[in-house]
Amino acid sequence: MWAIVLKEFRQMRRDRRTLAMMILLPLVLLIMFGYAASFDITSVHTVVVGPGAGAVVPTLPSQLDVVSVQPGATRDDAVADLQRGEATVAVVTAQGQQPALLVDGSDLFAAKAVVGAAKAGAVPLQAQVLFNPTLKTSVVMVPGLIGIVLVFVGTLFTALGVVRERQAGTLELLAVMPFRPRDVFVGKIAPYFAVAAIDTAVIVAAGLGIFGVPFRGSVFTFVLAAVLFLFVTLGVGVLISTVSENQGQAIQLAIMTLLPQILLSGLVFPVSSMAPGVRWIAYLLPLTYFIRISRAVLIKAAPISSLWLPLTMLAVLGAVVFTLSILRFRRDLAPARTRGRVGAPAATSAAPVATP
Repeated sequence: MWAIVLKEFRQMRRDRRTLAMMILLPLVLLIMFGYAASFDITSVHTVVVGPGAGAVVPTLPSQLDVVSVQPGATRDDAVADLQRGEATVAVVTAQGQQPALLVDGSDLFAAKAVVGAAKAGAVPLQAQVLFNPTLKTSVVMVPGLIGIVLVFVGTLFTALGVVRERQAGTLELLAVMPFRPRDVFVGKIAPYFAVAAIDTAVIVAAGLGIFGVPFRGSVFTFVLAAVLFLFVTLGVGVLISTVSENQGQAIQLAIMTLLPQILLSGLVFPVSSMAPGVRWIAYLLPLTYFIRISRAVLIKAAPISSLWLPLTMLAVLGAVVFTLSILRFRRDLAPARTRGRVGAPAATSAAPVATP
């Protein structure tokens, strides 16, 4: 028995990547949940509009963080600010009338906090919820789940597919064929791109038909965001495959990239409630920006002009990840191509010598 125990310890020590995963993953999860798992909303971005905006601001509770005061704006301007994501709450004042409190229902946790405070009397205004009047959870979750599906298909299945071909020796066969590395790279990811596109259409249709999720915005904006996001996830999948020796290692690395995106992207826990030391990680994750775009387009019909920052970030992340993936993929093909040339039989052009 002790011999088997020692053998397992030796094998574990040789596989340093798996050993590091076993030790570091619980610590990473503890830190993420400890700092990110919070539904407490302590500050909500608020705009105040109307002729009495300046006089109303001092009466508002500290929970409503006033980011803009617009005495010359109207209720329509306030709704547009919420639609563009410039604030979560808008206080609209009018001459001789009680101020109105408009709440963006697509920001579910902040909206529930404000509505609950208004009902309890902590906020001295009657709240009206826009975009998601019933504060239905599925309306907010389904747009985020679309991104989760794309992450799984683009990252996990792409990584496993490429690693499987390396183990089977198919990648070496492709390396010795007259294909450029770029052609091999595009040919490998194209099927996964097509499958992910089909999955996106299916889950959007299911969300609209089964859960009643609205699609109020531009189809073009949503498709553009999905394509950019897919480029990032596919690039991450190929990058994982280039540093993995087998499918087990590919799964481990894929999990290490999936968990932070699920926990820190704002899908489950609000990014604004995370500790500053963890929040910056959320701004490096592509799923954070896709969820923001998906919710804004589907629920609020936000114009593309208000989404230039997350779209730009997806494009930048896609360019960086794709460049690294192509460089690593090309480096992996080079040894296989060299082995193919060395192992090929040498061709001779000399004429046979006649025997008497």
